[in-house]
Amino acid sequence: MTDDHRELIGSNRFISTHFPESCCSDEKMAQKGAHLSSENISCSICLDPLKDPVTLSCGHSYCMVCIKAHWDGEDQRRIYSCPQCRKTFTPRPNLEKNVLLAELVEQLKNTGLQAAAADHCYAGDEDVSCDFCTGRKMKAVKSCLFCLASYCKNHLQPHYESPAFKKHQLVEPSKNLQENICSRHDRVMEIFCRTDQQLICYLCSVDEHKGHDMVSAAAERTKKKLQTSRLNIQQRIQSREEDVKLLQQQVKNINISADKTVEDSEKMFTQMIQLIQKRSQDVEQQIRSLQDTEVSRVKDLQETLEQEISDLKRKDAELKRISDTRDHNQFLLNYSSESAVGESTHSSSINTSVQEDFKDMTAAVKQLKDKLQDVLRDSWTNISLIVPQPDVLQPQPEPEPEPKTRAELLKYSQQITLDPNTAHTCLLLSKGNRKVTVMDQHQSYPAHPDRFTDCFQVLSRESLTGRCYWEVDWRGGFIVAVSYKNISRTGSLNDCDFGYNDKSWSVQCDTNSYSFCYNNSRTFLSGPPSSRVGVYLDHSAGILSFYSISETMTLLHRVQTTFTQPLHAGVRLYIRGSTAKFIDHYKP
Repeated sequence: MTDDHRELIGSNRFISTHFPESCCSDEKMAQKGAHLSSENISCSICLDPLKDPVTLSCGHSYCMVCIKAHWDGEDQRRIYSCPQCRKTFTPRPNLEKNVLLAELVEQLKNTGLQAAAADHCYAGDEDVSCDFCTGRKMKAVKSCLFCLASYCKNHLQPHYESPAFKKHQLVEPSKNLQENICSRHDRVMEIFCRTDQQLICYLCSVDEHKGHDMVSAAAERTKKKLQTSRLNIQQRIQSREEDVKLLQQQVKNINISADKTVEDSEKMFTQMIQLIQKRSQDVEQQIRSLQDTEVSRVKDLQETLEQEISDLKRKDAELKRISDTRDHNQFLLNYSSESAVGESTHSSSINTSVQEDFKDMTAAVKQLKDKLQDVLRDSWTNISLIVPQPDVLQPQPEPEPEPKTRAELLKYSQQITLDPNTAHTCLLLSKGNRKVTVMDQHQSYPAHPDRFTDCFQVLSRESLTGRCYWEVDWRGGFIVAVSYKNISRTGSLNDCDFGYNDKSWSVQCDTNSYSFCYNNSRTFLSGPPSSRVGVYLDHSAGILSFYSISETMTLLHRVQTTFTQPLHAGVRLYIRGSTAKFIDHYKP
């Protein structure tokens, strides 16, 4: 940094302190003392309260040490200036301590103005401090990437006011400015090497990075800023915020629905309880009615029997009296009238079957209870099937990387067998339903709703989820596919042909070409000719890849989507005599 440069920085970076243009009398200074602030008694160089103050002829005051250090930097020019008003002095003035000002500063310190100096924004432990403050450091407000220095508000002014600093780049205060310096050449790193992906200086660019792809750091920042566009992030934030609002509304709807369901179920259970209680009361009333009827009948019978017993006892006593008389005539006269006994109540009138009736009622109620238990058990099972059980939160393992080599793909080998119920009647299945051939004659397959009737197609029996891989050898006209099971089995080309709808994905293999088809949109592919293709599916990740398999493995096409149903492997043959055979992956 040149002396002129240093002088320009030093001379413009301070706040003016407005003391009187000439020395004041003791009385005037004392009158103004009460109105002085912490800024009035601070040195504009170190920004601390004045120490051994000296006053220049221009009226500005400084710490003696601070102004001497400032003039030491101007010794070479032999012209000495006031850092605030820029007034010059020749020769260098002799400095004398301003005793009155020193006493005033000391007096104001004793009255508490020193504490007010804390109002200055001094740098703390976590702050970036100004590199140009002497004494107590002020907090930096900006750092300069050109000067590689940090400035407080006062010392930053030349960067705003002087044209010499116009091209300097100011950034937020940073403690890491030295990271912008090349450790090898001690120069600012202003170039980005795209070849090595690192910042370098000019000497690096003509030395070990010569011939590399290099741009300015600003250009690389612009590129990376475009690559990581804030607009995209903001759009994602907005999308996620909308998702959060939807989830919040869903929580509200769930709570409302759950409360309503609980309320309705409580009402229905209350009604069922009331119905059971009503039936219990009816049963009790029937039992009590039968009880009253039977008790009344039994009591009537009991009274009849008791009356009969009383009559018989009376008759027995009279007969005893007649029997004991010695008068034969009296005996014979009374015997005929007293010896006649009336008809006795038959024992069959005593009915004990009512106890059996009560047992039957008890059995009927028990049967009703058992039926109700069965109904409640079956109904609860149905309710449990309707309501999904919450998943138990388990630590999820890290997802495995997508396989890249054939050896890695074969780890996910899936045995594929073809479903005869889906095969067109011109397709012959053999080799354990792992090989299919187009025949001239129709095969005697039974009628089945899953059978393809308009396309020479067949689906696998296996439902494919998770990670799966399989390979197919082919000859003739061949299409390999994956499809949802609910694809149409008859109708137009767009309804049932693999690849011509949104329910299937297919790759057509010809002798010298390949093409991918989905939802009636065809894409021509490049790849080496081969009589074997491989298919990799990661259902949960939504990845579907097709490979050409020969001495090498070549990726023909990769699909990234979201699968909403389990998939089935599919084959379509469109030339008479064409064949396709699923390979036993355990015997590659």
